[in-house]
Amino acid sequence: MTTASRVMELEQPLPPQATLPTMYDLPYEEVGQLGMPDLFHEWQARLLSETFQPPGFAREEVFTASDLNLYYDEQGKSHSRCKRPDWFAVVGLPKEKYPGMRFSYVVWDEAVVPLIVAELLSPSTQRNDLGQAPRDEDNSPTKWDVYEKWLRIPYYITFSRLTDEVRIFRMKNLRYEEVALENGMLWVTEAQLGLGLWRGRYLGEERLWLRWCDRDGNWIPTPAERAEQEHARAEQESARAAQASARAEQESARAAQERTRAAQESARAERERLEKETAQQQVQRLAAKLRELGLDPDQL
Repeated sequence: MTTASRVMELEQPLPPQATLPTMYDLPYEEVGQLGMPDLFHEWQARLLSETFQPPGFAREEVFTASDLNLYYDEQGKSHSRCKRPDWFAVVGLPKEKYPGMRFSYVVWDEAVVPLIVAELLSPSTQRNDLGQAPRDEDNSPTKWDVYEKWLRIPYYITFSRLTDEVRIFRMKNLRYEEVALENGMLWVTEAQLGLGLWRGRYLGEERLWLRWCDRDGNWIPTPAERAEQEHARAEQESARAAQASARAEQESARAAQERTRAAQESARAERERLEKETAQQQVQRLAAKLRELGLDPDQL
């Protein structure tokens, strides 16, 4: 190949890069599985946990988890008798039973059913999560059936990262009933928190996220945001202290200037007094001299 032909080849535009395959496109080592949850599942669940801070509950009375085995049937006691929610939260746990780190959540042992569960829809799980599949491949109940019929979890949320659609299901008359967000928020009375869609940047990714807020619609800050807020407050306090110190120095300088002016006024007054006193003394000496000469100064 000549140098000219090589240069011409290098100058040709590169073909457009194909979209990279995802875990839903590639095979998985376990038969029937399409891959583990993607980063969105991890990050969205993390944001839900970081902002789920129900007032009125101690830390050990609240538990959140993602992709953790939730055992729902004591009689079965088999692997098929558990589900792995993308995210769930429990409130009102007895303080005396606080076990620290949990490696699973066993409903019949904890004796407290999750308050809310969220599934982040993906192409391979959507029908199961929305109750549109009669049974799982192993003939066990779907997640929908377990949440609605077995555990009767009060709130069930689904959220699609592809369409940004959030759907809310609330337990009513032993069945899930879909409800709409009110003012863009689901108010969960039992937790005294609201759940809504927040557009913002989290872990460097800007998009719509599910996030918890207070009654006034203020988003509950994450630990990183609280640290930033504390840092900003500390900087503001430092700036205020520096301004106060500068003002104090200015006041001290003004006071020093006032003292200097007062001293100058006093010195000027003293000079004027001395000059006046000296003039009077000169007049008196002149009068005495005239009297010595036999002259009356008052007649002059």
